[in-house]
Amino acid sequence: MATNIITTDDLRNFKMELLDDIKNLLATQASGRIKKYMKSSEVMDLLQVSPGTLQNLRINGTLPYTKVGGIIYYDTDEIQKVMDANHVHHGLNS
Repeated sequence: MATNIITTDDLRNFKMELLDDIKNLLATQASGRIKKYMKSSEVMDLLQVSPGTLQNLRINGTLPYTKVGGIIYYDTDEIQKVMDANHVHHGLNS
């Protein structure tokens, strides 16, 4: 079994790549290029949930949606609100 040694230069390069990716994502969001509405498959990829979990989030009213024809759409602002509302803080005294 081969082992790879990670150097501090490797970590520094990874950090710089990660920061560049985050900057690009923030720039994309700021420029309004992120979709206003997402389809179910996109939301499942974003949240890393199964079709059944996404359906449960719809059924129990956790995640608002709009159905046009047979296609279900989710407002990205509503997804962010749900994520913010369910954010868990663990403090030292908790």
